[in-house]
Amino acid sequence: MAIKFNKVALSINAHPDDAEAWNAGTLKLLRDKGYKIVIATMTGGDLGGCNMTMEETARVRFEEAKKAAAVLDAEYYTMGGIDGFLYDTKEMRLKIISLIRKVRAGVIFTHLAVDYHSDHRTTAAIVEAAAMVSSLDTVPVPEKPVDVTPLLYHSSPLTLTDPMGSQIVPPHFLVDVTSVIETKKQMLGCHVSQIELMRHMHKMDDFFGFVLEGNRNYGKMAGVEYAEVYWQHLGGGFQKEPQVQEDLSEYLINKM
Repeated sequence: MAIKFNKVALSINAHPDDAEAWNAGTLKLLRDKGYKIVIATMTGGDLGGCNMTMEETARVRFEEAKKAAAVLDAEYYTMGGIDGFLYDTKEMRLKIISLIRKVRAGVIFTHLAVDYHSDHRTTAAIVEAAAMVSSLDTVPVPEKPVDVTPLLYHSSPLTLTDPMGSQIVPPHFLVDVTSVIETKKQMLGCHVSQIELMRHMHKMDDFFGFVLEGNRNYGKMAGVEYAEVYWQHLGGGFQKEPQVQEDLSEYLINKM
């Protein structure tokens, strides 16, 4: 008999705006299916500002992230890591285990282990390690263990390549987010500070448009207008029930 996991979807990413960029559409669809949504960032995105100190940037981005999360009636947490200087430490693993237990997550989304950004790769390692032991009562955190190891899924940025530009393993499935793209746009639009930053860093005039173009490119792979892509963590130590795929079956494009 298949295990049924708690309908709490926890999206843990490195920076404010990562959840909005990589999996906001899927989070909206899950919200509409009765899931509680929780968004967390490992850092405050404190390097991601122009003409502000790190402290000022973190304050601005915290408010932007809270506003975006509110679109889904989601809780938002920031875990205290430093943007650009995120390390896989015992302290950070314990913080994520505590969060998983506090919100009683049944499904977790995070970055790919081969993502382009070092903070994203570090986040993936921390989340994988924390999720694997979140049901064990020997872990030294005060929160009660979850009943079963949560399902773990990985989202992708805008290309299916690793940091060296090589093609990575094809996604397990894509989700058609065309019907909820306006919600994704609304959430992205909360991150106003990133418009100027992307102009400075990457000479990119339309950051939000760039993200949506990536979703259109994924949509072309699936024969729909907009899509987000995912891998389920199917290695040892993790549950393998396809709960997200089943709950979003009408939006699913299976690429395995």
